[in-house]
Amino acid sequence: MPWISLLVSAVLEAVWATALGRSEGFSRPAPTVIFAIGLLLSMVTLGYAAKHIPISTAYAIWTGTGAALTVAYAMATGHEPVTVIKVVMLAGIVGAVIGLKLVKAPAEAHPTATEGAQRAAA
Repeated sequence: MPWISLLVSAVLEAVWATALGRSEGFSRPAPTVIFAIGLLLSMVTLGYAAKHIPISTAYAIWTGTGAALTVAYAMATGHEPVTVIKVVMLAGIVGAVIGLKLVKAPAEAHPTATEGAQRAAA
């Protein structure tokens, strides 16, 4: 469930980032409301994911996926030109995000603060 929450959070990041751009400095009510709601929900779901996934990994995946989705949406809607180099760079971001999901550090190598305190007390 934390990984699904992280993916939802990244999608919401793309939503609020797109809404921010369309809000014209918060002067347009609808995009401004979408921005605020998207930001709040994105932070809540990121916070939940970060309780279960190391924040370094969660944040990298959140920003990478959100940025890639934001650019892909802008290109799909014609707000940004589609170029080969952009597509290659987006594929690189997606590849890096998948790599972060697949690479797992041994649990003993990176204990949580609670585990470290428990070991020190023992």
